[in-house]
Amino acid sequence: MEIREQLIRINPYSRPGTKIRPTKVIVHYVGNPGSTAQNNRDYFDNLATTHATYVSAHYVVGLQGEVIRCIPEEEISYGASEGNKYGINIEVCHPDKTGKFSAVTEEALAELAADICKRRGFDPGKDVIRHYDVTGKKCPLWYVEHPEAWLTFRERVRALVNPPQPDKLYRVQVGAYRDRKNAEKQVQELKSKGYNPIVKEE
Repeated sequence: MEIREQLIRINPYSRPGTKIRPTKVIVHYVGNPGSTAQNNRDYFDNLATTHATYVSAHYVVGLQGEVIRCIPEEEISYGASEGNKYGINIEVCHPDKTGKFSAVTEEALAELAADICKRRGFDPGKDVIRHYDVTGKKCPLWYVEHPEAWLTFRERVRALVNPPQPDKLYRVQVGAYRDRKNAEKQVQELKSKGYNPIVKEE
């Protein structure tokens, strides 16, 4: 996953520079179908000039899976009311009004969330949340209206943070002998070549 750093300007409307200690990842949808990550990043930056509202995010994930970092994680962003004090806000682009993310966008979002969790020691099961979980707002819309999709997504992040370990073990065997002396001879030969074999009786 490539992250393009395009930090927005320090300003009171979208990046005041206030320091935080994040404990959660908060997922949003942009609510503006078809808009790109660049569109949304530039909108946040332009608030320094327009003063239109107070809104921003640390990251924006785009329609093609591109990721833009807008604000350092240790600074506040304006995305989730009280959640701004402890959350790393991620805005996510979507192609239509259903708010459903494309497969490539959702994959990039999962990788980004997993990367943050790994670096910061977050638990994907309780520290990756929706804007809805903070304020009750229907955001991200698809994950609010389809809670099973949200649970599936969070499990996907968990699997990226803690990959499942295989149940099987694969043994390498170089011989089987009825006479233990022959087995010991094979052991010495393997040791001379740098291997560390053992003899097991069956």
